[in-house]
Amino acid sequence: MVNEGSHLASDRRDRTRPEVANATLGVANLNPFGDLHTLQHLSARLARGMRGVFEPLLRKECRSFAEPLVVQRFADYRAERPDGLTAWLPMAMSSTGGVPTSGQAMIVLDGRFVLEVLDLFFGGTGATPNDLQPEFTPAAEAMVDRIGKLLADPLKSAWEPLARIAFEPGHVEANPALIQGLDGDDAVVVTRFGIAAGTAKPIFVDIVYPVAALKPHTPSLIGKVHAKTAAPDPAWRNGLTRAAMNVKFPVRSVLAEPMVALSVLMDLKPGDVIPISFGAEVPVMVGGDCLGAGTVGTSNGKAAIRLNSITRTVEDFQ
Repeated sequence: MVNEGSHLASDRRDRTRPEVANATLGVANLNPFGDLHTLQHLSARLARGMRGVFEPLLRKECRSFAEPLVVQRFADYRAERPDGLTAWLPMAMSSTGGVPTSGQAMIVLDGRFVLEVLDLFFGGTGATPNDLQPEFTPAAEAMVDRIGKLLADPLKSAWEPLARIAFEPGHVEANPALIQGLDGDDAVVVTRFGIAAGTAKPIFVDIVYPVAALKPHTPSLIGKVHAKTAAPDPAWRNGLTRAAMNVKFPVRSVLAEPMVALSVLMDLKPGDVIPISFGAEVPVMVGGDCLGAGTVGTSNGKAAIRLNSITRTVEDFQ
């Protein structure tokens, strides 16, 4: 369980990983992306976003981190995973602008962790049975789907500097052989994330990308630094501009701030008059900042202030 204690030194899961950067003579190179620097940076961004997903599910503060990436055959990845109930959730990848994208990633969750989150969701303590069933219940499948939908937005945001990609969860499987469109010999990029509550032992969430699905983005993936983010969608930018222009700010003016002694304040009663005085101009405030100064008067039968001077510009408030 996530709430069982352990030492921080054991956070990282021991894995026997093949060399990912070196191709062997006579053997197809699984990794066309070089040192995977860009994809590792993307995973670090995603790890930060995962806290917002798992903290509400676990009902406590979490720490998260991304492990080094690995490129390997899907069959090898399946063989190195521990035996037991596992959730394999396909995440359809679709382009929302820029380079066309198709294919699917996959979120891989330990079955015991899924059942723990399910128990917490229904008000339990996160307890799970000692012996797990070979299949997920409909409630557990719904929880995996919920986790996939919650991770879709952080995935999209993490990929934003590289490409505009949307992720949509499919049907969860307990048997990876039932995943359509992914064979054992296919090369995959395995990204692993640790999630832990407090000082507890972390659980690990894997997001697996088929190399074939990432190949359209090879020019960006082999670069070490992004000069700029993905080109913004004009419709999205115009909508954002319209929304920003409709943001409302409180505008107020302080005519006077008289000072009275505490003895006078305590003796006040209905009908008493507090004298005030103000100059020819009064300040005009936007939020907590002074926009300018104006003269008090009326307009269309209502009290109004005519601006005589503006001391702050729009740029000053940014």
